[in-house]
Amino acid sequence: MNWLIFFFGLIMGSFYNVIIWRIPKKESILQPGSHCPECNEKLTFVELIPILSFILQRGTCRNCRAKISLWYPIVELLTAIGFFGLSYYAVSWQDLIVKLVFFSLLMISGVIDIRTRILPNVITIPGMVIGLLFAAFGWSISFKNSLGGIIVGGGILLLISLLSRGGMGMGDVKFMALIGSFIGPVAAVVALFLASFFGALLGSIYLFITKKDRKTPIPFGPFLMLGAFTSYWYLFLL
Repeated sequence: MNWLIFFFGLIMGSFYNVIIWRIPKKESILQPGSHCPECNEKLTFVELIPILSFILQRGTCRNCRAKISLWYPIVELLTAIGFFGLSYYAVSWQDLIVKLVFFSLLMISGVIDIRTRILPNVITIPGMVIGLLFAAFGWSISFKNSLGGIIVGGGILLLISLLSRGGMGMGDVKFMALIGSFIGPVAAVVALFLASFFGALLGSIYLFITKKDRKTPIPFGPFLMLGAFTSYWYLFLL
């Protein structure tokens, strides 16, 4: 069963790549079909096989030889590993759905922010509503905690955004509210603390390696993603 979920994760990871690449451009995720972004050549069935197609094509388009972003196989593999790991901790099919949806929203939002420094409303706002609905259905935390997670998680970053006068984007505020809707207020505070820690540590390493100035903007979404998943893992899974 778990290995079936792993392969399902590979397929979903491939679809998430479509979302990650098209949503920031405000393109449809359904039409046109999968194609090379450089030459627009329609991809064949073999070229759509997750990870394997990247290896067989040596990371280039079959038609125009343009390089294929390494993010494609990375997202596919991480999604498959995430689905596989989370399936071990699911106590029911409802619980599994909640875990996989939450992980997917974190993955999609985090990668989009890394690539474009944007956290799209079309992901964060519906994600927040989904978190509330799961709680209302009794599939996850209580509805009270879900609503509290939105208020506390989003509220803290909103306050920081107002005090920093734009230093914290509203996309981060809504993303944190989404996270809070799934994990509640206490775990949301822990996630924020961890995100700040990861941001300070990994951000410093990034600036040191790239030799860039400390004023260089670094997206906070990926660190919120890491903080949320770490908090969720220790407070809900272990």
